[in-house]
Amino acid sequence: MAVSDVPVDLDRDEAREAAARELGNPAYVSDDPNPIERAFHWVLEKLGALFAGVGGMSGITAITVLVVVAVILVIVIRLRVGRSFRAARSAGSVFGGKVMTAAEHRAAAERAAAAGDLAEAVRERFRAVVRELEQRGVLDPRAGRTVDEVAIEAGQALPVLADDLRGAAVQFDDVWYGGKPATAQGYQRLVSVDDRVRA
Repeated sequence: MAVSDVPVDLDRDEAREAAARELGNPAYVSDDPNPIERAFHWVLEKLGALFAGVGGMSGITAITVLVVVAVILVIVIRLRVGRSFRAARSAGSVFGGKVMTAAEHRAAAERAAAAGDLAEAVRERFRAVVRELEQRGVLDPRAGRTVDEVAIEAGQALPVLADDLRGAAVQFDDVWYGGKPATAQGYQRLVSVDDRVRA
């Protein structure tokens, strides 16, 4: 549109349309921040306001606000790191360094259960299940096999026991890596899985 084509007297609607056309030009919006940049700037503004507010507070209030923020950060970091640490531990092997037979693991589980150490009883009974599967040729003896690998490999070889083996693996993980308390009922479920594997 040439300059001579622009009417001198624009009514309100014509002026709004002309402004919208002009402002719709990509040259005006190319420098606008994207949504991530806007969110980042918003967070920085809020943090700036928080710390500016801390400067105007009394010493005790400012320290309290900073301590609360630090505690929240520590809790968030611990939750994130703790989840990663538990996941890394759950990828650990089922057996320790000493090689025992299924019967020896079973006996160790019974001793632990009798002593009231249900977590150790769960661990030893699960080890008895794995060793039994190895001794029967269902699983190849292999160092470093994880709990999840046991459930998957043995479940494929024995589909009728796949759900039981998965449940035993989940229980082992929950007790040893998830921090859940072992229960007598849970231990008895493992005994039942062990009996079914032996049968």
